[in-house]
Amino acid sequence: MRFKPEQLDDALRKSLQPVYLITGDEPLQVGEAADAVRAAARRADYTVREVIGIDQGNEWPQLAEEADSLSIFADKKLIDLRLPSAKPGNEGGKALLAYCQRLPADTLLLITAGKIDAAAQKAQWFQAIDHVGAVVQVWPLQGQDLLNWLQRRAERKGMRLEPDAVKTLAGRIEGNLLAAAQEIEKLFILHGQATINKAAIDAAVADSSRFDVFKLTDALLAGKRNRAVKVLNGLKAEGVAAPVVLWALSREARVLFNLQSELKQGGHQDAVFKHHQIWDKRKPLMQEALRRLSIGNIESLLHAGAKADAQAKGQASGDEWETLFQLCLKFCQPAAGISLFN
Repeated sequence: MRFKPEQLDDALRKSLQPVYLITGDEPLQVGEAADAVRAAARRADYTVREVIGIDQGNEWPQLAEEADSLSIFADKKLIDLRLPSAKPGNEGGKALLAYCQRLPADTLLLITAGKIDAAAQKAQWFQAIDHVGAVVQVWPLQGQDLLNWLQRRAERKGMRLEPDAVKTLAGRIEGNLLAAAQEIEKLFILHGQATINKAAIDAAVADSSRFDVFKLTDALLAGKRNRAVKVLNGLKAEGVAAPVVLWALSREARVLFNLQSELKQGGHQDAVFKHHQIWDKRKPLMQEALRRLSIGNIESLLHAGAKADAQAKGQASGDEWETLFQLCLKFCQPAAGISLFN
């Protein structure tokens, strides 16, 4: 059974398949499709989740072990299999074929993989998944497909992009859907549920060049407290809206929380980083932050962000900029044995 990414949500609401294969080389769409399957599984009471990262190729026996193992509480299980190379090899192909030929009860298998070529789609393991489950193939978006995707993304936030605005945005992001998602999030923070025209797109891009909140997040991830405070004060002096700064900080905190959680569940770092679109340039920053910050530390960051959000909306007393300052200090807190000065 084949689905396009935009058809997946409706299909998940109707029924769940025992196996899902999500494949492609556009990371945002792959990641969000996988998230949709995980969310549907949680709603259907698949409360146990086991992550298997295929890195060296010797991890395939874990699939059969998880398929055969029963929870002592008889809970439904989601097996989250990460296959970055999209090439299972002979052993992996046999393992996937055997799984599909003897589907375990109360178990859902989610496979995320890179782009699978035409030859691999003729393999027995792929045909077996297609027969018993669902295959979602993700393709890079171009032309009208990209414009439609941008409009749907904005409509999910209650916004509408005028024709000139959506074309301008498409030109700015140059096919980078992760950048597009960030721009739409920023437009929502600045304008709320509104109709967005070309002038608003141009102004938002201009703001990005003047008020670089990403310099702040880089300093925070690196634990450079003095640098972070300097950039934060500069953003405030330039008149940047506090919610824009909060959006950037909260986004990084949520990513760190997800990374730390999945790594503690046994996920392989390369597979976890790829799933969350952490590419080579940002890996050292994320690794440094994960070394310093525990799950409890990151939860504290998220609580501080919620407080700043309430203050910015007038729903709580206090100055949101002071709370953002405290959030930055928490972000840069050193790990045990690390100097406070950086």
